[in-house]
Amino acid sequence: MAHVTEELDTILIDRDAENATVAVVTLNRPERLNALTPEMGPFYAATLQKLDADPSVRAIVVTGAGRGFCSGADLSSLAGSTDDLLGYVRGQTIDSLPLVALTLATPVATAINGPCAGIGFVLAMSADARFVSSDATLSTTFARLGLVAEYGIAWLLPRLVGLPVATDLLLSGRTVTGEEADRLGLATSTDDAVASALTWAREIATHSSPRSTAMMKRQLLEAEGLTLPEALTKALDAMAEAFTWPDLAEALAARANKRAPQFPDPPGRD
Repeated sequence: MAHVTEELDTILIDRDAENATVAVVTLNRPERLNALTPEMGPFYAATLQKLDADPSVRAIVVTGAGRGFCSGADLSSLAGSTDDLLGYVRGQTIDSLPLVALTLATPVATAINGPCAGIGFVLAMSADARFVSSDATLSTTFARLGLVAEYGIAWLLPRLVGLPVATDLLLSGRTVTGEEADRLGLATSTDDAVASALTWAREIATHSSPRSTAMMKRQLLEAEGLTLPEALTKALDAMAEAFTWPDLAEALAARANKRAPQFPDPPGRD
């Protein structure tokens, strides 16, 4: 990876050297296993939104510096006063929380390269694709700290792995390995989570229409609250809209000429 444009104390933004349309976001507190401070959550969300608005970004990979992904909230913050702790929740909405990856138009992958717990677990699970090193560890942690299912994970986790597994992971707070995470459906286990996430992101960035992936992410998010007839009606409307895009003609031309498609940026990403 080649570092470009911006470096921050707690979050690094890079572009992939092989495909510059892939952005790489790295949580950068390796001495604390990238534990989040109260300021880092909203800052992370703002970083992803900034990349989402950049038409030169077609996919995003999120990982952690050093030997950890994100060990959760910084324990020094958790040991503070109630007012300090409320910094994690005061004025927060989905737009300022790690769950924001779900709402972005841009596909996001997380590369879980080491310990992943608490808010870090929420951050990791919020991605469209999740890759985990086989020797990494994951835990919801909340029950073992006397807390609750935070940041919407009680909504998200059953959608990923089903209610029984989600209930087990949340109530027990137990630690699972990368290999078990794969068996449970949390993430794809791999020898190199970052390399696997980059491969996925490069494939998306090279071959998938940004307008199509944005629309499908919206469909997936909305579908949970729809009946089948409602989902079908919305799908038919979306299909009619897609037939007016230039993307299909470009895809067919690219296939005919045996080249990669040059899809246009979707409107509004500027």
